[in-house]
Amino acid sequence: METRQRSVVKAIVWNVMGLVTMTVVGLIATGSATVGGAVAVVNTAIGLTMYLIYERVWAGISWGRNG
Repeated sequence: METRQRSVVKAIVWNVMGLVTMTVVGLIATGSATVGGAVAVVNTAIGLTMYLIYERVWAGISWGRNG
C-alpha cells in the first residue's frame, strides 16, 4: 500500500505540471495571462483534491495487485 505522503507528493507534482499546461492553454485561449492563470489555479485545486481522493480509494482496493 502507498503511504499518504507519497500520494500527496505524486498529486502535487502531477498538478504542478497541469498548472503550467493549463496556464499556457488559458493564455492562448483568452489572450490574458491573468484569466488563463486564474482558470489554471481553479482547475489545479479541483484536480488536486479529486486526484488525492482517487489515489486513496485505489490504495485501499486490493484487486489486481500481486503479493
